[in-house]
Amino acid sequence: MADDRRDELEALLKRQRDAFTASRPESMSMRKDRIKRAMALLKEHGENLCKAMSADFGNRSMHQSMLTDIAGTVGAGKHALKHMDKWAKGEKRPVQFPLGLLGAKAEVRYEPKGVIGILSPWNFPVNLAFAPLMQVLAAGNRAMIKPSEFTERTSMLMAELVDEYFTPDEVAVVTGGPEVAAAFSELPFDHLVFTGSTPTGRLVMQAAAKNLVPVTLELGGKSPVFMGRSADFAKAGERIALGKMMNAGQICLSPDYMFVPEDKQDEAVAGVSNGVSAMYPTLLENDDYASIVSDRHFERLQGLVEDAREKGAEVIEVNPGGEDFSNANQRKMPLNIIKNVNDDMKVMQEEIFGPVLPVMTYKAIDQAVDYVNEHDRPLGLYYFGDDKDEQEHVLTRTISGGVTTNDVIFHVSMEDLPFGGVGPSGMGSYHAIEGFKEFSHARAVYHQPKIDIAKLGGFKPPYGKATEKAAAGMMK
Repeated sequence: MADDRRDELEALLKRQRDAFTASRPESMSMRKDRIKRAMALLKEHGENLCKAMSADFGNRSMHQSMLTDIAGTVGAGKHALKHMDKWAKGEKRPVQFPLGLLGAKAEVRYEPKGVIGILSPWNFPVNLAFAPLMQVLAAGNRAMIKPSEFTERTSMLMAELVDEYFTPDEVAVVTGGPEVAAAFSELPFDHLVFTGSTPTGRLVMQAAAKNLVPVTLELGGKSPVFMGRSADFAKAGERIALGKMMNAGQICLSPDYMFVPEDKQDEAVAGVSNGVSAMYPTLLENDDYASIVSDRHFERLQGLVEDAREKGAEVIEVNPGGEDFSNANQRKMPLNIIKNVNDDMKVMQEEIFGPVLPVMTYKAIDQAVDYVNEHDRPLGLYYFGDDKDEQEHVLTRTISGGVTTNDVIFHVSMEDLPFGGVGPSGMGSYHAIEGFKEFSHARAVYHQPKIDIAKLGGFKPPYGKATEKAAAGMMK
């Protein structure tokens, strides 16, 4: 990348950090004003942002974008405005006996870190840039955002709008390709948020490590669906279909594969197929159904299906309108349900991120539990069924970023729940108070009284009886 671009990024970071330092301590009203401006930007230009997203994808439902990227993100801002005074209050902490009696005090103050970098992806390009921004601003920080080059029109529009609503030393959007993203991730931020794939997350963490920048990584992985014997397969199938077909499966929390009882496989597959048919009677000219974002991603998904077929899987194409996709030049792809899969198939080795749904079977639920435990920790985990004991068994025997029972994805839409992964599906979390704390420094403050505590506690040489007494007392 040209040195002048790198210099430009460094200059922008310096400008934000200088402004941050000069303005300390900044009022809560200033933080709230920034959140209100971010919300106003989304409300006043929501329709144009939705149009830009649709153009970037080839087709993406305006209604869906308005729900997921605009309204949902405004909701995050509203939640922060309502609760941030409470979040920002310092906490009094107890001191060891008898220090409290002698006048010692301890507290934790939640203070802004400084300048936060946000590297956001293409699949929900507005939400995944602006939702973390709400908590970044609530915590009193400045922000630099690098959105994805795959959704170029949306990124350009976001840059223009942010420039209109914020000064560059408050919030700035940096556009460009992978080389700009690489340089961005090497900047000495006070914190860096990245949302994207696990392999890229490793690179971002490596780059951030050069400057010991703390990271929040929102990655993905293969989020499993457990279908218990007690599940209502028709209702569960429709809910899985909704989650899998939304954004054409291009969601980090999309149900990646299903585990179903061996003797209920056909019923489970029928439930999903019928769910798709009810919501999407046709696909090609249906504005409700998104296109795959790029030719490269489309070809990768086709390759996953072909690889599974060649290795002996049975592929069921869910094509309710009997449409011909072979000559369609719009990157629309029907749902491919894949039976008889195994771990030799690429579809079971990498996150799918599209309308492909492998189905695995079990005789006893612990086979499914063991399989999930033998693989990387997923970002989401889903259980369907009325058997509360079995549900609890699955939840207590597995580990995942988050869980929704009797549906998929919904836990991320609960603004008061932390959103984050574990292990290869990510680290750290944001949303609500967890987001506020993620982007704050918990500063320990101890106030020493006038009395000579060191002498009383035996810390002052020459050591002797007081020291021995203090040590013995601490171990009681």
